[in-house]
Amino acid sequence: MARELLKGNEAMAEAAIRAGVEAYFGYPITPQTELLEYMARRMPELGRVFVQAESEIAAINMVYGAACTGARVMTSSSGPGISLMMEGLSYIAGTEVPCVIIDVMRGGPGLGNIAPSQGDYNQIVRGGGHGDYRVITLAPATVQEAIDLTVLAFDLAERYRTIAVVLTDGSIGQMMEPAELPPMREPPRIRPDWAVTGAQGRPRRVLTSIYLDPYEEEKTNRRLLERWQQIQAREVRYREYYLDDAELVVVSFGIAGRVALSAVRAARAEGIRVGLLRPLTLSPFPYAAIEALSRQAEAFLVVEMNSGQMLDDVMLAVARRAPVAFYGRMGGVVPFPEEILEEIRRLVREPPPLEAAPREAWFRRMGMRGAGNGSGPSGMREAANP
Repeated sequence: MARELLKGNEAMAEAAIRAGVEAYFGYPITPQTELLEYMARRMPELGRVFVQAESEIAAINMVYGAACTGARVMTSSSGPGISLMMEGLSYIAGTEVPCVIIDVMRGGPGLGNIAPSQGDYNQIVRGGGHGDYRVITLAPATVQEAIDLTVLAFDLAERYRTIAVVLTDGSIGQMMEPAELPPMREPPRIRPDWAVTGAQGRPRRVLTSIYLDPYEEEKTNRRLLERWQQIQAREVRYREYYLDDAELVVVSFGIAGRVALSAVRAARAEGIRVGLLRPLTLSPFPYAAIEALSRQAEAFLVVEMNSGQMLDDVMLAVARRAPVAFYGRMGGVVPFPEEILEEIRRLVREPPPLEAAPREAWFRRMGMRGAGNGSGPSGMREAANP
C-alpha cells in the first residue's frame, strides 16, 4: 500500500482497526485523545463497538468483560489514566484473557504535564498491578513502528492469552510522518475455545481470577510463569545500528533511541566507534543481546527520558563486564542529539571505572549544570530555570 502522511495517534488507531479490533473502550486524556476521537468515528462506521466510558476504571473493566468473550479489544490512555487501570489489568492477567493497551506517556509523576516522557517504564514493564505477572511491552520510535507494533500486539496478546502494551510517548502520538498502513483484516468469526459465549449445547466455561485455595493459585501462577518463559524465548525484538565494531554501545528505546541514533551517526562522522541497540520489546527485555555485546564493548551508555528505569535492566545484562554510564532527561524534556553526542565524547575522553555508579554520576553532573554555571546544554538550562 502507498505511504501516507499520518499522525501517530491516528495511525495507531487505524492500525488497530486493520488488525481486526472489535471493541474499543476509553476515556480522553492528553496526549492520546486523538486516538480515542479517531476510534469514535471509525468504529461505528464499520459496525464495531466504541464506548467512551465514564472513567479509565470503567474503561478497563469494559475491556475485561469484552475480552472474556474472545473478542479483540483494546483501550488507550496516558500515565494518570493507566494508573487508574491497574486493578483491572491485574484481574485481566489473572483471568488469562488477551487485550491490547496503548500508553502514550506524558510527564509525571502525578498529573504532571502533557509533554513526552518515558516515566511509565517501570509501571508497565514490571506489570503494574498486584500479583505475580508480566505483560508484553512494545516500544516504537517512529510512526511506522507504532503501526507495525500495534498490529503485532494483537497477535501476541491472542497467541499467549496475555496483555500486550504499546508503550510510546507524546511525541510519537503527536508527530506526523509518512507511513504505510497494513491491509484490512476482518475480525475473527470463530471464538477461541476458552471464551464465554453461552453454554447452549456444551459444558459451561468459567473464567475467573479468584483462587481461594493457595495451591490452586500457585498452579495458576506456574501456568502464567511457564507462558512467560515461552514469550521470553520467542518474542525478544530489538534493532542494531553500527554495532559490528562498536567500542561504545548506546542503549536507548522509543523516541530517546531515535534521538540517540542521530548522535551516534554524528559521533561516527568524528571517527568514534560507537553503536546503538534499541529494544523494540522492553518486556521481554533483550538481556542476551546486551550480554553478548558486553563481551566486546569497552563501555555502555544508557539514554532515557526518565531517571534510569531501563538502566537497571541494562546493568543486569552487562553484569559488571563493562562500565555503564547514564544520561537522562525528566519531566517531559526531550534530549537534543548534541547533548547525547557530548556524553559520547565525554565517555571517550574519560572512560568510567568498572565500579562506577551510573545514576549517581549522572545526577552529580546534572546538579552542576542545573546550578547555572553555563556548562550545560541550553535545554538543561531552560529546564532548571523555567
